[in-house]
Amino acid sequence: MKKIALKILQFMAFFVLGAFIFWLIYKDQDIERIKSVLKNDVNYWWVFVSLVIGLLSHISRTLRWGLMIEPIGHKPRFINTFLAVMVGYFMNMAFPRMGEVSRCGVLARYEKISFTKLVGTVVAERLVDLISLLILLGIIIVAQFGKMIHFMRSNPEIQEKLFTAVSSPYLIIVVVTAAILFFVFRKALKGTSLFKRMVEIIKNFKEGFISIRNIEQKGWFYFHSVSIWFLYYLMLYVVFFAFEFTSNLNPIAGLTTFVLASFGMVAPVQGGIGAWHFMAKEALSLYGVANENGIIFAFVAHTSMTVMILLIGAISVAVLPFINGNKKTSEEAKAVATST
Repeated sequence: MKKIALKILQFMAFFVLGAFIFWLIYKDQDIERIKSVLKNDVNYWWVFVSLVIGLLSHISRTLRWGLMIEPIGHKPRFINTFLAVMVGYFMNMAFPRMGEVSRCGVLARYEKISFTKLVGTVVAERLVDLISLLILLGIIIVAQFGKMIHFMRSNPEIQEKLFTAVSSPYLIIVVVTAAILFFVFRKALKGTSLFKRMVEIIKNFKEGFISIRNIEQKGWFYFHSVSIWFLYYLMLYVVFFAFEFTSNLNPIAGLTTFVLASFGMVAPVQGGIGAWHFMAKEALSLYGVANENGIIFAFVAHTSMTVMILLIGAISVAVLPFINGNKKTSEEAKAVATST
């Protein structure tokens, strides 16, 4: 019961935080004007195209994850891998950072793969994603240096938080203390069952993590690594054409908005709600888009993405048992036929 209560409290805390940020952004806006723009001034055809592109990005991520799983001795079915990925996105809407664990749990259950090894592949995948995002950030810093400086100066709290996180004395104290304690008590720790279990977990984790090095089809791995982020970017950029006030912005403006908004997804709130909206409208303001228009763009882009994930994620949760139940029934039938 305690675990359930903690999960509920965690969900509520994250939701309240995101809702509060969202409220701060939209509280002073003209709701009637927003309704009018949403009803009359949005070309929803481009929003639909955006969702199709988003679906393609999820397929590309599924294929890349499959390539990363093969080196640990398994080749999961595409349908199970895709549904697991979508369940992961779905779970992130409830509990931030829970999606990675959830998709590993789903695939471990239905494909009989070591959970810890799968977690290793996901960590490796996230490392590649982080590197990709940092590369994109580097590109826009070089291409839009003046605008990035203006953004940091306009939002000193972001710069301050980044510096505080890296230089926090508490972080340094915790790391140093942990290292000293481990060194002093290392012999006693090595004899405990907990330590042995941790070693086994780390071993499986490492095996999954180094799966990148052992991928046979590295060309396809690199292709999907580029494809995922290109499709993510394109998913957002095509929404620019749904609005008159963003339709004239160039692809670099789209890339800047995409990268800065992506950092909004790092915030510990469900689906980046509030934080994503803030980063997107601030990025658009660099290109002369008025605040009241930027938040409408952010609302449409984020809401459409969220609805798609919720819809496909819910369907994935529902159909997984049926798909794998049919598989089990088919395998049992084959076994009976073989025995007779």
